Amino acid sequence: MTVSRTICLGFLTVIAVGTILLMMPFSTSNGAWNNPIVALFTATSAVCVTGLAVVDTGTYFSFWGQLFILLLAQIGGLGYMTTTTFLILLTGRRFDLRQKMAIQQALDRRGMQGSAKIIRSIIATTLIFEITGILLLLWGFVPEHGWGKGLWLAIFHSVSAWNNAGFSLFADSLSGYQSSKLVIFTISGLIIFGGIGYQVILETFVWLRDRFQGRKENQIFSLDFKVAISTTIFLLVVGTIAFFGVELRNIETLKSLNFDGQFLAALFQSVTTRTAGFNSIDIGSMTNTGLFITIAFMFIGACPGGTGGGMKTTTLRVLTSCTKTILQGKEEVLLYKRRIPIPLVLKAIGVLVGSVATVIAVTTFISLTDSSLSFLEIFFEVVSAFATVGLSTGITAALSIPAKLILVVTMYIGRVGVLLLMSAILGDPRPTSIHYPEENLLVG
Repeated sequence: MTVSRTICLGFLTVIAVGTILLMMPFSTSNGAWNNPIVALFTATSAVCVTGLAVVDTGTYFSFWGQLFILLLAQIGGLGYMTTTTFLILLTGRRFDLRQKMAIQQALDRRGMQGSAKIIRSIIATTLIFEITGILLLLWGFVPEHGWGKGLWLAIFHSVSAWNNAGFSLFADSLSGYQSSKLVIFTISGLIIFGGIGYQVILETFVWLRDRFQGRKENQIFSLDFKVAISTTIFLLVVGTIAFFGVELRNIETLKSLNFDGQFLAALFQSVTTRTAGFNSIDIGSMTNTGLFITIAFMFIGACPGGTGGGMKTTTLRVLTSCTKTILQGKEEVLLYKRRIPIPLVLKAIGVLVGSVATVIAVTTFISLTDSSLSFLEIFFEVVSAFATVGLSTGITAALSIPAKLILVVTMYIGRVGVLLLMSAILGDPRPTSIHYPEENLLVG
C-alpha cells in the first residue's frame, strides 16, 4: 500500500470508529440510538477539524458523546500519522521505512531523519498550549457555570480551539462571550498558534531560548517561518479592517456594540475565519459583502503543518509571487531572496485548481439537491466544509441527506488534501525519463 493511501485510509478508519461510537445510546443525551447520518456527519466534522454541526453539540450529545467528539478532533488536529506514531513511541516499537515515509509526507518534511523527535515535540507543544488555554478559560467559565461544568467547558473549548475544530458546547458558539476579552483573546491565541504550524512554533521557541541564554549569534529563520509569520499577520490585519468596515453599519452584527466590542468582534472574526469555525456574531446576519469576504479568507486557510485547513498561506504566497514574476517579466519565482523550485510552483497551481474544481462541483451538486436555499448560503457552506472551517449561515441542519453526505466527502477531501487524495487514488507519481518537444501556447 502506498504512503498516501495509508494516510487516507487512516482518516477513514478513525471516522468509521467515531461514527460507531457516536451512534451508541450512551453518546446521546436522551439515551436513544443516534441517527446514522448525524453520527457520520459529526464524526467526519470532528476528525476533519471542521466544526459544522447538524445538531446542537451541547444539548444533543451526552458527556461521553462530547468526549468522543473532542478525542476525534484531537486525533484529526494532530493528524492520523502523528497520533499513530505517538502510540508506537509509547509502546517502544521502532519505525520501519514505510512509517518514516508516511510521517515525512504527513508532516510535509523534506527528510526522514529525527521523525521521532519531531513527533515528541509536536505532542509536547500541543499539551503545553492546550493546558495553558484550559487554565485561562477557567477564569472565564467557572464564575458563571461553577467548577464542574466550567472545567469541562474550558477543556472542551481549549482543545477545540487549538485544533481549529470550531466545536462549541454553546448553542450560539461564543456570541455570549463577545465582550469577554479573556475568552476571546485566549481562544484567538489558541487558534492562531494551532493554525500557524509546529515548525514556526519550534523555531520561535529556539529563538527565545537563545535570547534568554544570552547567545548572540543570529538565528537564520527558515523560509516557511518567514512566509507563515508575515502572511498570517497581513491576513489578520486586513481581515480585521475589512470586517470592521463592512459590518460597522449592520445593526445585527457590529453597530449595536461599543467601539471596544466592535474591534474585538472584527478581530475575532478575522481570526476564526481562517479555519477555526467559532463565531462571536451571528454569521447568518452578516451582509453579503461580509459573507463574501469570509468565503475568501476561509478558502485561503491556515499554514501548512498546523491544525487548520484551506488552500494554505504558503500556496497563496507562491501563487502571488509567481504572478509578480510574470508581471515583472522575470523567469524565477522569488520569496525573501530565495528561488522557489518549479515543482513547488506546479504543486501550488495544482492545489489551487483542485480546490476550485472541488468547490465548484460540490456547490453545483448541492444547488441541484437543495434549490430552495440561496446560492450564497450554499457557496458559503461548501467553502466552509472544504476549508475545514465550520462557520455556517445556519443552513447545515436544514440540508437534505444527499447534501449532507456530499459535505461529508467535501470535509474529508479538504482535510487530507486534494493532491494527497489523488495520489492515493492514482498511485504515487513516479519520475520519468521521457521528455517531449517544447512548443509555445497563447495564454492570457
